[in-house]
Amino acid sequence: MSDLLEHSVQVEVEAPIDLVWSLWSDLEQMPKWMKWIESVKILPDDPDISLWKLSSSGWDFTWKSRMLKVIPNQIIQWESVDGLPNQGAIRFYDRQASSIVKMTVSYAIPGILGKIMDNLFLGKVVESTIQADLERFKVYALNVKAN
Repeated sequence: MSDLLEHSVQVEVEAPIDLVWSLWSDLEQMPKWMKWIESVKILPDDPDISLWKLSSSGWDFTWKSRMLKVIPNQIIQWESVDGLPNQGAIRFYDRQASSIVKMTVSYAIPGILGKIMDNLFLGKVVESTIQADLERFKVYALNVKAN
């Protein structure tokens, strides 16, 4: 397998950590704020495994992920176990009146092509998309908080 390409972004949400955590940890709701994620399904017989489908510009990717570490109000860490090679973590930081959500995603594109694509444009596209996803999450969380 090739080297993993890594990107990190974060957002501050003016909502308590308990609310932010509860919204994000409900993985099946992620398509509401993550543009490229079409669906997430938790396996009923193994809640640590989830099935993911990503769709963008006619490209579809699927994979299974395994939860590696879950500490409420602090971290959700995962790795793919088949399909699109990826891993990452969502970290949560309690700032009393607000919460910081930091997402780190690593993914693999085989060979030198992946490095070139990441350096030229793919990395910027991935990072800006993930940042926009976090901004959508912020709006989603604030709407839930207001209701």
